[in-house]
Amino acid sequence: MTATSPSAVPTLGAPRRAQPVVPSESATTTFGPLEAGAAHIAGGFWSLRQERNGEAAVREAYDLLEKAGNFDNLRIAAGTKEGKARGPIFMDSDVYKWLEAAAFEYGRKPSDDLLEMQREVTALVASAQADDGYLDSVQQIEGGREGRYTNLPWSHEMYCAGHLFQAAVAQLRATGDTGLLDVAIRLADHLDATFGPGKRQDIDGHPVVEMGLVELYRATGERRYLDLAAHFVDARGRGYTKSQGKEETYFSDRVPVREQTTVEGHAVRAVYLGAGAADVALELNDAALLEALETQFASMMASKAFITGGLGQRWDWEAFGDPYELPTDRGYAESCAAIGGVQWAWRLLLATGKPVYADAIERFLYNAFLPGVSLSGTEYFYVNPLQMRADAHADENRSPAHGRRGWFDCACCPPNIMRTFASLDAYLATSTADGLQLHQFATGSFESEKGSVSVTTRYPWEGSIGIEVTESTGEWTLSVRVPIWSDHSTLTVNGEVVDVTPGEYARLTRDWKVGDTVVLELDMTVHLYAADARIDASRGQVAVERGPLVYALEHVDQEAPEVDDVLFGLDEEIGVVERPELLDGIVTLELHGETPSTHTATAWPYQRVDSAASGVGYPGANHDAEPQDPAPVTLTAIPYYAWANREIGPMRVWIPTN
Repeated sequence: MTATSPSAVPTLGAPRRAQPVVPSESATTTFGPLEAGAAHIAGGFWSLRQERNGEAAVREAYDLLEKAGNFDNLRIAAGTKEGKARGPIFMDSDVYKWLEAAAFEYGRKPSDDLLEMQREVTALVASAQADDGYLDSVQQIEGGREGRYTNLPWSHEMYCAGHLFQAAVAQLRATGDTGLLDVAIRLADHLDATFGPGKRQDIDGHPVVEMGLVELYRATGERRYLDLAAHFVDARGRGYTKSQGKEETYFSDRVPVREQTTVEGHAVRAVYLGAGAADVALELNDAALLEALETQFASMMASKAFITGGLGQRWDWEAFGDPYELPTDRGYAESCAAIGGVQWAWRLLLATGKPVYADAIERFLYNAFLPGVSLSGTEYFYVNPLQMRADAHADENRSPAHGRRGWFDCACCPPNIMRTFASLDAYLATSTADGLQLHQFATGSFESEKGSVSVTTRYPWEGSIGIEVTESTGEWTLSVRVPIWSDHSTLTVNGEVVDVTPGEYARLTRDWKVGDTVVLELDMTVHLYAADARIDASRGQVAVERGPLVYALEHVDQEAPEVDDVLFGLDEEIGVVERPELLDGIVTLELHGETPSTHTATAWPYQRVDSAASGVGYPGANHDAEPQDPAPVTLTAIPYYAWANREIGPMRVWIPTN
């Protein structure tokens, strides 16, 4: 079915909660995003994160961009300041992601200062644009006209353009301002005049322009932008990067998108490409392309995603690795990749209506995206490994051993996190011609043409979700996702029990009346997970989940001398403890295990399994070491997202068993 499309353009100057994805009326979708302003998080878990993001992070980032030189690069390109370019070639993209975050935040919670900041930075961006529409401040400063598009695998020129397009559309939808949109249209026209069939066949080394062009098409109705996005999707895997002497896997350019069966290369590039290709498939009703993307997403989740939903297995090249190559301590799981995973899954959910994508979004949000930002909302992790060992060395800038950082030399993650928080309302619910669908659970209100509901919940700490009908036009269908992990859920409508199935939507069709109530009670039993035997790094270990949350052991909570040493007792009871005073109020888990009474260093850390002799096989081994009797220990597990908010030190998600 074709979902109804909400209006993309608000009245000039009227703040509106804006959606990041608004399929056109001609797009073939199963679900459609709610109208602007129709989804409203009004309290609870996510509301607190949004408030801190808006009140602190988004506003502080304005000063951080100034300090880092992003704004100065634009001034130099505009000719109002002299100097050399600072930072990476893609410095402009951080400005655009911040502008997108500021627009969404203004729509969420209007304020004059935030609107003025946007307008000031928009004017700065416009002043830097070349007379023919080209815009990339670092390239303009360092290479001039002759250097344009001469090193597309690395230059990020169209990557920056894609983020500009997204920011321009967000600003239009949230504020009604067209200043950035005018810049975006001039740049898009320049790209269209330069690239495409019968023109240059080059592709940018970092996808995102595809998503930006499609959203620009949706906002303006200019078909050329959609056609150019489709061209860039189909131009990949045709040998361009290899012809430039580059290794094409890293750039998602080894295999044509329609022929890919999995994800590979740089993780953020890969998932951004998947999201952009899904946009194209939606707008062109391209079933074959959509099927290929579903196959790739399924392969990613089956063999290349951490239990947290983290994406990107290798520090080397920030890349996906081989199937089941999922190291715990050297896993990369870049924060931006989690955001890209949400963006891709959301588009697949709109296209297909399959609950598996809503389940994936939940895992990404709670366990892969949220760990990337501190509880204060202003400090970040670039990478999110599932283990940190004792005495981990804080080496290069991105290492979590530094603790959370206020900014990075490569600052892609902080403004990406900001724009995701600010637009989060849009990812919770959808509508169709016959009703409303609730995919994620948060206290708030959700409106559709057929009917509206208010939701009250303490999720993710409790499994009770209360839904009350606040507006109704008569008979319509309210669909509520029952998470795949909830084995024994119950659902009642006005007290009457309705059968539900984990991993499906409970579709409730009736003549709804204002005041009707639905209560979904999810099974919050603590579960232990063992990894597939092919995941060598986690073999013989377990991970612990409660509800949507993956848990971790952090050193500051433990009786044990070292988190590295503990063994978990599989047969022991797990306690659930509400801790309102800890880490903004969390539920901790009490596990029982054991740890060696002393830790004995040996000259060789490997021991024969066919010999009782300790240390046999290496000169100088400690043959006289006595076996250490294990000591019982109580272990406290906290939600993984909350680690490193008190101090930095050992942590692990996967726990060896005894």
